Amino acid sequence: MRILHTSDWHLGRTFHGVELLDDQRRALTQLAAIVAEEAVDVVVVAGDVYDRSVPSADAIATYDAGLAEIAAAGAQIVITSGNHDSATRLGSASAFAAAGGLHLRTTIAGIDRPVVLSDQFGDVAIYGIPYLEPDTARGELGVEQDRGHSAVLAAAMDRIRADLEGRSARSVVAAHAFVVGGIASESERSISVGGVETVSADTFSGVDYVALGHLHSPQRLTDTVRYSGSLLPYSFGERTHRKSVWIVDLDARGVSEVRAHDLPGVRELTCLRGTLDDLLTDPALESATDHYVEAALTDKVRPVDAMRILRQRFPHAVHVRWERPEQGEGVDYRSRVRGRTDAEVVTSFITDVRDEPTPGELAIVDRALRAVVGETEADGVGASAPESVASEGEWALFDVGVVDVAESA
Repeated sequence: MRILHTSDWHLGRTFHGVELLDDQRRALTQLAAIVAEEAVDVVVVAGDVYDRSVPSADAIATYDAGLAEIAAAGAQIVITSGNHDSATRLGSASAFAAAGGLHLRTTIAGIDRPVVLSDQFGDVAIYGIPYLEPDTARGELGVEQDRGHSAVLAAAMDRIRADLEGRSARSVVAAHAFVVGGIASESERSISVGGVETVSADTFSGVDYVALGHLHSPQRLTDTVRYSGSLLPYSFGERTHRKSVWIVDLDARGVSEVRAHDLPGVRELTCLRGTLDDLLTDPALESATDHYVEAALTDKVRPVDAMRILRQRFPHAVHVRWERPEQGEGVDYRSRVRGRTDAEVVTSFITDVRDEPTPGELAIVDRALRAVVGETEADGVGASAPESVASEGEWALFDVGVVDVAESA
């Protein structure tokens, strides 16, 4: 039997505010092509099918179309739920779906009820352990004392091993968890409870293959305990990941081979750094024009409307930040303001987020600070204004020059 192990589709996810459903549709079509190319019998999806517990109508339509393509390519499908999914919603109509080759395992009660499929060597029992929230799962699993992930997953595996004792079958477990030795990336949601979120790979002993979900990079913890990683990169920290799925072959004795099958890239991620003019004109960056782009701008003065301008060359730019070239690294806020007057701190802030304030703007800062503490104005500063309150026109200048810039930072 040939199994394709995948996970963490996160259908409906956005990337810096950009909808990814078109990319996800293409990725699922590519997945179905791999199923056909590799003559896969079963696709196992180890959780986080959706990115949120109440998926959008478009995300559900993408899920439905993707499943139809995979089924048409010749595979049955086994899915369990992750921490992003609603187990109840994902598992709805499971009995009916099973008749069409879609097997949903999203309940604690179903942990020891495997999907049993057969090949020329006999039966293969595929179990699904949905994401188990310790505080809500431990009562049903009979875990009375320990409140962490390790205890509830150990109890779930005890049920599976007990069921296997009465069967003559090879076994596969799909689980959504953070296993010791796995390397996390930026885009995963923490599942820690009281600081304890990891479980040992030994927890899953006694089965032939463990298909894990939750971590977004493909990883081998042991020969038969692996993460497939996410369908697409979901953070710029994942831009160097080689996205793939695992192809798992079972013979009469169990796992005979596990190998990676790379997923074709849908759209690459690139981080750029330089002045806005350099990024717009450098011919060496031409290959990145169709990528998702994160740009760190090093202009001396913060460029106005930088994202709109950058998208003239990089239409899929999603994030821009400004880095003052001379700004020191690793200096904490307390150290930067120690020994400085309020006026100096405000002046430094305006300089950091925009550029050096004009004399007129400095006068407005002085008036504003004096108004806060109830002091009269210094000689020669704003003499025409009543006491220490700036005029309406001056405050308008201050709003446009400082506050708007601060809000956009």
